Amino acid sequence: MQANRRDLSFGRRLLQDVVSLLAWKPSTRPWHIPLLASLCVGFPALLGVYFGRFDAGVLASIGALGILYMPATSIPHRMVTLAVCSLGLTACFALGVASSFSPYVSALALGLTTALVTLITRFYALPPPGSFFFILVGALAGTLPFDPGLMPAHVGLFVLGGIQACLLAFLYSLLVARKAAPRAPPPPPGQRAAAILPDSIVIGLFVGGSLLLAQLLGLDNPYWVPISCAAIMQGASFRAVWHRKIHRIVGTAIGMGLAWVIFSLPFSPWELVGLIMALNFMVEFLVVRNYGLAVIFITPLTVLLAEASTVALPPDQLVLARMFDIVLGSVIGFVGGVILHHPEILAHLEARKGAKGQPALRGKR
Repeated sequence: MQANRRDLSFGRRLLQDVVSLLAWKPSTRPWHIPLLASLCVGFPALLGVYFGRFDAGVLASIGALGILYMPATSIPHRMVTLAVCSLGLTACFALGVASSFSPYVSALALGLTTALVTLITRFYALPPPGSFFFILVGALAGTLPFDPGLMPAHVGLFVLGGIQACLLAFLYSLLVARKAAPRAPPPPPGQRAAAILPDSIVIGLFVGGSLLLAQLLGLDNPYWVPISCAAIMQGASFRAVWHRKIHRIVGTAIGMGLAWVIFSLPFSPWELVGLIMALNFMVEFLVVRNYGLAVIFITPLTVLLAEASTVALPPDQLVLARMFDIVLGSVIGFVGGVILHHPEILAHLEARKGAKGQPALRGKR
């Protein structure tokens, strides 16, 4: 297929790329899965508004993102998967919070976290979103103000969000999905750890390095740069990385316009929670059908989760600052994707290995 693509003219290849970017993929995912995810993320924020602590509620909502890893399997397998993913998200958050006292230490911690979660999720063939939200949580926590006195409270709120997501998922499984729940599948084959270790290290270096660069540049909220970098580098091939880069930047530009409208209007905290739930529903509905359309809603959703309770910039400055952060992270992620997937670079590395007396790898990746 690759050879046939090379035989096509530039115009035909460009047309193929445009068609694939706009393709609407069919999905059998039921509509109540996005609804469950919206309830899990929105319920802690609703409690936070009710008790006058919107910031605490949003932090617990971020802890509820483990619901996005719920598999369509039997109830025992589903609950074990959710519990393990929630525990992993908590570990990433706690490590990020504990390392936020230094930009160098937080970048190192994020790089190690990224490499480790990439290795684990690929080894066990965890389906999308894979390692992305583990990296997002670690990047967000690594840029919080360092306050040892608040660390237990922050981690505790994050854990509570994960617990309520697991409880809602269990009730959903009993009430809705029990009759149709299939048996747990056999363990996925995944890849050997030795085969995916180099990729994990490269991804960790680029994500951790992007956070360090953002912090050294003095960006207002530097976590947007490594988050965007990780989103781009998740592509399974160089072409997928290129498509994700286009999707990310174009979708972000449109999504930032939507975020500007949201922050320009005088929404109350209750209305902001409703927007968070609605945006989360749209993301979960669209992400399995067209990533570019999903990014349009991912952008204002992440802005609301990260900054709704603390935003101090005017809407115009906020949109421009976040757009710069995301474009910078996307460019860094694209460079990392080139190193991971470009055939010429891989061939050069193989030739260097052969020149040192080691047998060069044969065949295509």
